[in-house]
Amino acid sequence: MPLALWALTISAFAVGTTEFVIVGLIPTIAADLGVSLPSAGLLVSLYALGVTIGAPVLTALTGGMPRKTLLLSLLLLFIAGNGFAAFAPGYGSLISARFITGLAHGVFFAIASTIATNLVSRDKESSAIALVFLGLTVALVTGVPLGTWIGQTWGWQATFLGVVALGLIGLVASALLVPTNLRQGSAPGLRDQARVLVSPRLLLVYLITAVGYGGNFIAFTYLAPMLTDVTGFGTGAVSLIILLYGASVAVGNIVGGKLADRMGAVPALTVIFVGLSAVLMALGLVLSSPIATVVVIAVWGGFAFANVPPLQVYVVQIAREVAPDAVDVASGLNIGAFNLGIALGAWSGGLIVETMGLAAAPYAGALVVAAGIVLTRLSGRLDKSTASGRPFAAE
Repeated sequence: MPLALWALTISAFAVGTTEFVIVGLIPTIAADLGVSLPSAGLLVSLYALGVTIGAPVLTALTGGMPRKTLLLSLLLLFIAGNGFAAFAPGYGSLISARFITGLAHGVFFAIASTIATNLVSRDKESSAIALVFLGLTVALVTGVPLGTWIGQTWGWQATFLGVVALGLIGLVASALLVPTNLRQGSAPGLRDQARVLVSPRLLLVYLITAVGYGGNFIAFTYLAPMLTDVTGFGTGAVSLIILLYGASVAVGNIVGGKLADRMGAVPALTVIFVGLSAVLMALGLVLSSPIATVVVIAVWGGFAFANVPPLQVYVVQIAREVAPDAVDVASGLNIGAFNLGIALGAWSGGLIVETMGLAAAPYAGALVVAAGIVLTRLSGRLDKSTASGRPFAAE
């Protein structure tokens, strides 16, 4: 694999770290800025909202830019957003910094994937994209717990400065290693993206993504305060438990992809969502027991992110049927659905924590994921009806 791919992987590691590291720092930031836990949780929501808005809008607006120029510009925006966050004088400015940083996130992964396929032969394209997204997986396993520990030890500002340093490394490596003579593809405009959004079948898959994936973030956003305030762990243990969660995520991603290959997207999603809902319910039941909580969290991460590969596969499968000329657009919009789910999950989790307490968050997440099971089964029945040529009512 070309060295330029590793530059993209380093950058992806930085971007992935800044998205999720805030979860471990919510109690620290809330205490330091004198805001409530739900208010600190909005730092997750606003970042995800920035991704949701930035991915389609910036992709359409920057379609004519040279690929390398766009990549470097996005990394500069990412570095500026995290630098702003590190020196934010208050809560309002930190919220703004998170939103700005989120704008760069969605377009970065889209353009990094495109560049990766330009750097290798056609038979190695999937491996090249996987290497880029390896940075995101490694961020969950190492970057997030390390960033949490740094923030708890030297202050949350130090975590953002660390991400800035990672971003600078990625920027320099990309500037030196990524070639300038990349093929210039045509980026989808807002009209092309809107055309995909009028398909009821694709809208249902996006709803499954937002509900099934986003329901997890009702609880995950408040994992750190649950561990300290309900279970009774010290702050030093939180980063180690998040490390365990991240390792489980890495395994879950692989297993989720294999399940989708073996069973098909809908059966795989059904199994994963049932497991996730059960694990969240179990977390609520054992949250007062430190040992049982750690055991459940070790399983939780795998189910929480195992749905990502089958959801992406499923949206591509549906798009090939209903919008064959816009498969890439449909796939890209599903990334927006993931982040919309994160935004809504973190926001609604804040409301639940504020009104019913931290211990209620896992139960609420379990119920929302259960709604994702119903939507998945509905979509599966629609698939069968379409394939047989019979109306859904005949099933």
